[in-house]
Amino acid sequence: MSPLFGNHPLLIAITEKMKELGFDQLSNLEVVTAGSSVYEIDGDGTKWSPLKGTRKYNKDAFIVIRIPEPVVSSKPN
Repeated sequence: MSPLFGNHPLLIAITEKMKELGFDQLSNLEVVTAGSSVYEIDGDGTKWSPLKGTRKYNKDAFIVIRIPEPVVSSKPN
């Protein structure tokens, strides 16, 4: 698997880790951002009172490359 965007060291490192994990170019992967919150209360659209649905990323947000899996709710016995 070669980097899609040239030979940037970060992309080469990601490619190597993906190889280590057994991913290849045919792997069904998705890229998501973790470490964010979505405002559920409608505000004025200001910094301190954003509109409902506004996503705000935490300072420690991170990128996740994963194999998508369906979310299955737990079932009582």
